[in-house]
This record gives sequence, C-alpha cells and structure tokens, in this order.
Amino acid sequence: MRNRSEVDGATPYPYNALRAGPREALWRGIRVRDGSLLMWQQAGSVMTSDEQQAGDHCTSVPALGLGWRIGLGLVSLLVGAGIWLPSVHWLFIPREGEFRSAAGLSPVSRKLAERHLRLWTDPELKKRELDQMRLSNPEWDFMGRTFLVLSLANMCLRDPEGKTAYLPVIDQIIADTERLLAEEGNLYFLMEYARRGRFVQKPPRSVFIDGEVALMIASRRFVEEKDYAEPLSARVECMVQRMKASPVLSCESYPDECWMFCNIVAAATIKMHDVLDGTDHTAFLREWLATVKEKLTHPETGLLWSSYGYAGYPIDGPEGSTIWMAAHCLQIVDEAFAEDQYRRACRELRASWLGFAWAREWPESWKGPADVDSGPIIPFFEISAGSSGMAFLGAASFHDDAYYNALVTTLKFSALPVERDGQLKFCASNQVGDAVLLYSTVMGPLWEEVRRRDRAREVL
Repeated sequence: MRNRSEVDGATPYPYNALRAGPREALWRGIRVRDGSLLMWQQAGSVMTSDEQQAGDHCTSVPALGLGWRIGLGLVSLLVGAGIWLPSVHWLFIPREGEFRSAAGLSPVSRKLAERHLRLWTDPELKKRELDQMRLSNPEWDFMGRTFLVLSLANMCLRDPEGKTAYLPVIDQIIADTERLLAEEGNLYFLMEYARRGRFVQKPPRSVFIDGEVALMIASRRFVEEKDYAEPLSARVECMVQRMKASPVLSCESYPDECWMFCNIVAAATIKMHDVLDGTDHTAFLREWLATVKEKLTHPETGLLWSSYGYAGYPIDGPEGSTIWMAAHCLQIVDEAFAEDQYRRACRELRASWLGFAWAREWPESWKGPADVDSGPIIPFFEISAGSSGMAFLGAASFHDDAYYNALVTTLKFSALPVERDGQLKFCASNQVGDAVLLYSTVMGPLWEEVRRRDRAREVL
C-alpha cells in the first residue's frame, strides 16, 4: 500500500503543508504563522514537488488590524445574541395552570394569597408593609385592600371549603377601613394635594373612597350575606345622587378631578347593588353610559379619558393604568362596550418583543407626564409598570391567554419572585401590585355570579 502522502508523484497539500511550530494552525487551506496569514493559492489542488520546492503555493498577507478584529468580535456577539435572545423567554414561560386555573386555585394563587393572609393576621407585618406603602402613596394602602377583598371573594367562590379562612379576613379589612375613615376622615387614603384643593361638590367627598368601599361590601355579600345591606345602600344612593347632579354624571375623586377609574367602579357597584337588593338604576346607568361614550372619549383612539374636570373638560387622555380596570368593571355594566374598550386598549397600548409582553401607559396620539399611577417609564420600549400591572386584569378578564402568559413571562424574568414558607412575593412590586396579580389569577366567578343573578332577576 502506498503512503497516504504520495499520490502518483504528487503530494496532497495538507500533509505537505504541515510544518513544525507551536503557533501554526491549519484550516481549509488557511495557515496562520507568527502573526502573518498564509493562504493557499489552490486550496483544493494537489501540489507537485517542484511547486513545493519553489514555495509558489502560498502568499503572505498582513495580520488583521485592530479595527477588523473589533468588527469581527462585534459580529460574533451579534450572531450569538441573535441565537440566544429569541430563546431566553422559554426559561420563564408559565406552565399550564401555574398562574390561572379553570377550576379551584392555582399554585401561584395559593402562595400569593398565603402572603396576604399572613399580612392581615400578623399585626407587626401589616403595620410595616402598609406604613411603607403609605410613604409612597396612601392610595396604595386603600387599593391593596380593595383588590385583596376582590381576590378573596373570588377564592371563596372557587374554593368553598376555604371560606372559613377567607371571609373573616374580608370582614376584618372592611371593618378596619371603615374605622380609619371614621377616625381620620374621608381624605385619609388620598394623596396630600386633596387637602390643598377645593371640591366643587358639597359636602366634599371622594368617589374613589365611596366606590371602592361599596365594591368591597357588595363583593362580600355575593359570597355570603351579612349585615352589610344598609351601609352598602347608603353609599350607593349617595353616589347616585351626586353623580346625577354633575354635568357629566361623574363625581370627583380629587378636587375638580373626576377619575374614570373611580366612576366606572362606582357604576359597577351600583349594578351589583341592584342585583343584590332589587333596586333599579337601569335608566341612570343607561344615561351614564351614553354620556361617557359621547362626552368623555378620546376622539383619536375611541378610548375613555382617564381624568376630567367636574364640568367635563379633559385633563388626562387615555392611560393604561386606568383603561384595563375600567374595561374589566364595564363587563357587568355593558359587556359589548367593555369588549370594545379592551380591544382598543390592546391596539393602542399592548406591546411585545421576543416572547416578552408589557403595556404602554399612553397611545401614540396622546402623551402625558409620568406619575405615581404610570410608574417609571422605561425609555425606547415605553414600558409602564402601572399599565403593565393592570394589563393582567384586562387579559384575564377577556380570556386573552396569549397576552396573559406573555405578561407572566416578563414578570417572572424581571420582578424578582421570592418564595419562602409557602408564600410568594415579587420584590420588584409591593402589596398592592401583588394583590392586583392575585386578583388576576382568581377573577371570574364573582362577575359570573353577578350576571347569573341578574339574568334570574330579569326572568322574574
């Protein structure tokens, strides 16, 4: 057998080309030696002995300069990023049933709820958590209570055996909230500027407070009746009379500021009161809806304004921190209008990239200032913490599973979840943020119970 390096008097170039030297490398006819690039003229050919001896087979090329080396490095990084980045989200996609479950409670629901239940049964923890939130915004203390009551009411309907644990906490939250309002006044849960301005309507009241207290009470009553009928009726009738007296059928949340969020919560609570107690505010709600659609809607997007003066002039255009919850509450007032607002909000505010999703605070046609509701805005992507958090409610309400799961993917990636002793919290959030998330994982049964009883009432 002939030697592999000899073929009919010729020598295959790879074997002939190998020369001793610690710094040599060979790759498809390209050899680097002592900082110079030697390139075979005929990479796939076989050299004769004469060519080998003459050294005509290779050409010396100067080493690559610094700029070229940096450029090649950057190209390599971009290629690697192009492969890696589209795959990152797979590490954070939620498992089926991890956050939301068709029946019963999901694992995340139980762990989030356990954290909140402990907060309301551990006085020291409660004081520490709520005092810390109130330093940033006293509204968060109040809204955290509302969303927790909504969550627990839905949990009672999903898990009837858990009522013995959940209902006492609901009652404790309602009683503690009423006590603070009685002792500290109607402005206790409002930001400081509520004390500096003058409410147009007299006596001064905030529909933010009246609406959410009434919503907590009504939600509790849909689970199981207790002696809450009179306080619910008193707050609802107060809101209705004050809304009727307004030029645009809306009450103030702050001095000469009507917030759409709060007035839609009020409308939903009025509907719940009608279903519970047999009252009939159908004509008022019909007129209120007509006014909202005609006078309080942003022309360019068709989305509801987020705030407006008592006389009806716009203050803030559409905002994600308002519209997602507004669409959710509208479901029991006007389901078609709720669906319309959600679809419009998705078109204007929904965003995603490489499997991660979030929500913007404003549409392209209207930009407002970042505030305590929007949270900090991340440039370029225009990610709003406030809008993205509330988007969980919208996606869950309208069974938009693709959007919900993509929001969860972002949450798991960025919000620093910590699980300890069967309790879950997100370090990048706070008590109200986690309460909103909890509500998104269990919502559904309460609104369905309102609709069911309303249909039965209509039959009678």
